[in-house]
Amino acid sequence: MNISYRWLKELAPGITDSPERAAERLAMYGAPVDAIVPLGAALRDIVVARVEAVRPHPGADRLSLCEVDAGGERLQVVCGAPNVRAGAYYPFAPVGAELPGGVRIRKAKIRGEISEGMLCSERELELGRDHTGILELHGAFTPGEPFISAVGLDDVRLEVDVTANRPDLLSHWGVARELAPGGEAGLRLPAVPGSAVPPLLEEVRFRRVAREGQAAGVTVAIADPRGCPRYLGAVIRGVTVRPSPEWLASRLRAVGLRPVNNVVDATNYVLYELGQPLHAFDLDRLAGPRITARLAAPGETIVTLDGERRVLHEDMVVIADAERPVAVAGVMGGEETEVTEATRNVFLECALFDSRAIRRTRRALGLHTDASDRFERGVDPEGPERAARRALALILAVAGGTVEPEAVDVYPEPKELPVVGVRPERASMLLGEPFEAAAITGYLEPLGYTPVSSTEREIRFRVPGHRVHDTTREIDLIEEVARRHGYDVFPADLRPFRLGTVPEDPLALLEDRLRTLLVGRGLLESRTAAFAPEEEGDVALLLPLSAAESRLRRALVPGLLHRVEHNFSRGVKHIRLFEIGTVFAPGQTPQDPPAEATHLAVVLTGARTPPHWSGESAAFDVWDLKALLMDLAAALGLGDGAVQPGAGAEDGDAAADPYVPGLTFHLTGADGQPVGRGGRVAPHALDAPAWADPVWALELRLDPAMSQPPIPRFRAVPAFPATERDIALLVPDGVPAARVEAVVRAGGGPLLEAVRPFDVFRGRAVPAGFRSIAFRLRFRAPDRTLRDDEADGATERVLRRLKDELGIERRS
Repeated sequence: MNISYRWLKELAPGITDSPERAAERLAMYGAPVDAIVPLGAALRDIVVARVEAVRPHPGADRLSLCEVDAGGERLQVVCGAPNVRAGAYYPFAPVGAELPGGVRIRKAKIRGEISEGMLCSERELELGRDHTGILELHGAFTPGEPFISAVGLDDVRLEVDVTANRPDLLSHWGVARELAPGGEAGLRLPAVPGSAVPPLLEEVRFRRVAREGQAAGVTVAIADPRGCPRYLGAVIRGVTVRPSPEWLASRLRAVGLRPVNNVVDATNYVLYELGQPLHAFDLDRLAGPRITARLAAPGETIVTLDGERRVLHEDMVVIADAERPVAVAGVMGGEETEVTEATRNVFLECALFDSRAIRRTRRALGLHTDASDRFERGVDPEGPERAARRALALILAVAGGTVEPEAVDVYPEPKELPVVGVRPERASMLLGEPFEAAAITGYLEPLGYTPVSSTEREIRFRVPGHRVHDTTREIDLIEEVARRHGYDVFPADLRPFRLGTVPEDPLALLEDRLRTLLVGRGLLESRTAAFAPEEEGDVALLLPLSAAESRLRRALVPGLLHRVEHNFSRGVKHIRLFEIGTVFAPGQTPQDPPAEATHLAVVLTGARTPPHWSGESAAFDVWDLKALLMDLAAALGLGDGAVQPGAGAEDGDAAADPYVPGLTFHLTGADGQPVGRGGRVAPHALDAPAWADPVWALELRLDPAMSQPPIPRFRAVPAFPATERDIALLVPDGVPAARVEAVVRAGGGPLLEAVRPFDVFRGRAVPAGFRSIAFRLRFRAPDRTLRDDEADGATERVLRRLKDELGIERRS
């Protein structure tokens, strides 16, 4: 949003800050200023000149000789513009002056005639793009006076970065409210320069009707109250459309707009002053005369003001007369009813439009305008009448004519401004500073919040119209209090009840714990986009950024594998990455939003340890993956038996399974349901070079229920020795070693302290379909030294249970 600092101070005379200090204050209020641009600095050499006479150049048909009064002796200037006329005022660059582009004006001979300076166009002064003619100034001027002061360009432009939730800052009035010492009470609408017309035309009567009414003979109706909740119309007769006076044209140039004519410029002035878009129609070109806010009919078209013929969709709101659309509501007017120099009677529109409808229309038509920008974010629902009166006053002052006293305000469903309460105790708790009721009221009242009731516990405020779009809850008012108190004033230390001391979200705590674990294992965190190609997602995006990323991802591993491919393509061999992010699944019905879940994914490839540790190291293998899964299971409190060998693709589609069969593991939760899965990445799932080591990956679902870390248990150092027994078992190939270990632990009784497999053997001494697994059993009693017969008896019980439950016998 471009803000004229001079304009700002006219609205709020109490502002005494320099532009730089004002920019600092706005930044602390949540509206940072991207640039401070002095507008007149490059025009200091330009003066106002009056052309006294114009005659043809004797040596060139397209040139003319102008006699110019620039405040001294008459000068001769050769000019090629066709619009220069005697008696008019123009910006003039005398000999020695420097133009904004760095060009210095010199005395020159052009086709045999001396030229002692240069009459300037908009583009040469960098005030616009028009280069077809010299910039003619309208008003009373003195030849030779500085151009920038004569036209009001001794100004500074503030380029304010307005966030989506602050549409009230898309106007000078809204920004002035932030900076004025008294807030809203310190603002005033200035009188129109050189005119006796009051700032607001209070004598015009806007008669409120429900669906249809009359404005000086024009029928105004709303057929689509959802798309157009409110529509005000007024008529001005006998206007004279011409270029705007220089104060108005320069005010618009200061904010980056190109002046059009006095009527259109008056509506744009109000747009930038009060934030309310308006539109002026040539009344005599409206059929009926009638105005209706309705949905477009199938196949309807309109030629907009930019000269383009546009096909309208059935969900677009249009403003139509009795025969055809004359404007795309809230976006752009139509060419057929635009105000031109031939216009004598004007119908003025000031309306409210649904923000979603405007956004949908703007995107479909590829049109972005100042009006659509404001309607998309939301304009003040209480502001149209004031803006209409201001526009009527400006048009009368600059274009003349007579305003019809009977105007209309079509408002089918008037809405009350909401009331929101704030508790001082809650504000103090969240902000870490004591805030009394009087202080809260003192911060909010200048912004337009009106107290409606107050108790010891709560103050209730009526939300002003310009903030109804983003003030709906108590926390919004507390944010306003913090903003006006000053973020830089709050202490840096954490105090009691400060927001940072409130327990965090359980899932966030879990994520932090897992990050600590994985970073400690030497992994780097990655952040990949949630957008994915069609084969990697089930939820289609309505407006994808690219056809290659048209879905929301269903899993994290594919995105990490793309990062691995990116590294492989640049010769990076050793990669260890993890990501914690959101995945998406379709809702239960097409109307439901996508279901979201938080996942953790890991990819590993290359050397197990960095080369500078111990030279060349072995590559990651299946046991590294299992060890990491077991560490994650322990961190999630899932127990020792949570990691189990995988059986294959979860969805039964082996071709789509990203893992190599036989080299996968499943992670199961306390309820026995699958939590995650990992394994060696299959060749078809990854574009890997020949020199790459195997790539291992895992992905698991995180749940807030896992957020409580396992409680460590203290155990004293054993005071008595242990005794160990080794057993070699003939295990059928179909029985997992983990199942065998579980039976051993169950049969060992309270004296069995630990079980560890230490050997796997296949050979002639082992029958076909079997393998030999050797386990070491450690027995210990906490209160005495075990006898051999006790350890032997426990070992025999283990062997009997293995035979009874699994049919496993001891290898001889």
